Amino acid sequence: MKRVAILISGGGSNMVTLVESMVGDHAARPCLVLANSESAGGLAKAAALGVPTAAVDHRPFKGDREAFQAELQAVLEAHQPDIICLAGFMRVLTASFIEQWDGRMLNIHPSLLPKYKGLHTHARALEAGDTEAGCTVHEVTAKLDDGPVLGQARVPVLTGDTADTLAARVLEQEHALYPAVLKRFASGDKALLEI
Repeated sequence: MKRVAILISGGGSNMVTLVESMVGDHAARPCLVLANSESAGGLAKAAALGVPTAAVDHRPFKGDREAFQAELQAVLEAHQPDIICLAGFMRVLTASFIEQWDGRMLNIHPSLLPKYKGLHTHARALEAGDTEAGCTVHEVTAKLDDGPVLGQARVPVLTGDTADTLAARVLEQEHALYPAVLKRFASGDKALLEI
């Protein structure tokens, strides 16, 4: 049985869907939800779901990303995950951290990568006049939002969409896509999933 640590920064809606999916014949189980702030709303949700939680506040490490990551790594090692899922974790991780988890770290990004890496993805899709948007689950590499794509889900861009309305529809697809990709990934299947 694979052990999964989920890293969050906020309310943890993707984390909740991941935790709730790891039941039955799933090849993985959650072992930790780790946030970069003790005030992250997802920590209480994880605790209510019976998942161990921890927080490593990034603010005391201002300007020293390596020290912050060393503390993250220490907490992770104590829980011995096989897979790390970034689920709205809003800290950029450096190559030295990522390399320790090479091939074992997933992320979900709210665009159809390789389009719109980074932030403000929905506004950028609207500004470009795109007719569809979506989300991508990918393996994490040292280049931002650039690792091998494991799954994508598409949504149409509707007339009158705002960044917020588009984001809400994409989030619904994130909640379907991420658990589906994790289930396959945990059992050794890295084939592209499109929904």
